[in-house]
Formats: sequence, structure tokens, C-alpha cells
Amino acid sequence: QISDNWPGYSLDLFTYPQHYYGDLEYVLIPHGIIVDRTERLAKDIMQDIGDNDIVVLCVLKGGYKFCADLVEHIKNLSRNSERFISMKVDFVRLKSYHNDQSMQDMQIMGGDDLSKLTGKVSFLCFLLILFFMFCKDIVGTGRTMKVLLNNIEKYKPKMIKVASLLVKRTSRPDGYRPDYYGFEIPDLFVVGYALDYNEHFRDLNHICVINDHGKAKYRV
Repeated sequence: QISDNWPGYSLDLFTYPQHYYGDLEYVLIPHGIIVDRTERLAKDIMQDIGDNDIVVLCVLKGGYKFCADLVEHIKNLSRNSERFISMKVDFVRLKSYHNDQSMQDMQIMGGDDLSKLTGKVSFLCFLLILFFMFCKDIVGTGRTMKVLLNNIEKYKPKMIKVASLLVKRTSRPDGYRPDYYGFEIPDLFVVGYALDYNEHFRDLNHICVINDHGKAKYRV
């Protein structure tokens, strides 16, 4: 849990792409801490999932790095345990942001035939879904998550679990929490680790707070 008065880490302590110099306020969560926390989440998931196979539904684009790292940790734990867990990965994309503002309508795009989820353990990997899972609309209002879950639940999977790397504290919490989350953060617009601002900053390994100059520079 990262407090509201947490000053973050100085950018001078880390390496990051030179083309983002002047566009960031500070590093909120360094990449190494993200990796370690994700490994812990994988252990928690392995303990809870039992002998069930997993269908991983990754929400693009912001969730792809979290999903890839989480799946890799689960695979490593499975290989080194007495039970083997089979995993299949599918992808959907949600869109509800313009610049740093949420749009009223959310679009769900992609995904193969979700009827294959029927009777399966469906594990949803989110990083930061639109408002967030408490991170950008997902948990800010819960609207995005509810729309997605309603769409998936009609296929009657055996079990649905939701993982989010970030949960954002807002003034409008609706009580929703993902089953697994990495960090609870203040109500800040963050970028990096595949989280973008108009498709920029996905190549930034650390999770950082964008400054006003960066928002103006990449505004569309």
C-alpha cells in the first residue's frame, strides 16, 4: 500500500529511455519491486487454484507485461511442484480513455470464442483497466469491470478470479476489489510497465507519474 504522501523515487536513481527526459515527475514503483511482487502473486494463485487448469484472459494493451510475467512465474512454480497446471492464454482489449480522461462508452475488442470458458477456471489478468481496477475506471467506479465480467459470466466458467497489478484509491470507491492485486496506489495517472499515455511510455520499465509537460507533449 503506497500512501498519498509518498514522494516516490528520484528519476536520477534509475535508467529510463532518454526520449522521456522531462516528461516524468518521479518513479512510483521501480521495476525490480514489480517483479518481486508479481512472483508473490503467482505463489498465492498457485495455492488457491488447486489442480484446476487455467484460462488466462489478458486485457490489452496495458496488461500484457503483467500477464506475461505472472504467467511465467506460475509456469516456473508449476514445473517445480508435484502438480502440473495447464494454462491457455487469450486476449481482449478495452478502450475507455482519451488522453487522461475517461470516456462514457467502453469498447470490448478481440478475444477468441469465449464459449471455451464454459466449465473452466477463468483467470483474468488485468493491469490497469481503464479507470483502473481501482486504478482507472475499473475500480474507480467499477463500471469497466462490471461490463467485462457480465460479458464473461454468461459463458458460465467454473470459477472467475481477477488479478490487477494496481488498485487505485479514489474518492468514489464502489467496494469492488480484485481477488489479487500487487499495489494500492494514490489517485495518480501513472505510466510505464506497458501502461501508456496515448500509446507512449509502454517501453518504460518502471511505473512512473507523468508530469504536465509530458501530458501536453503527447496529447492528441
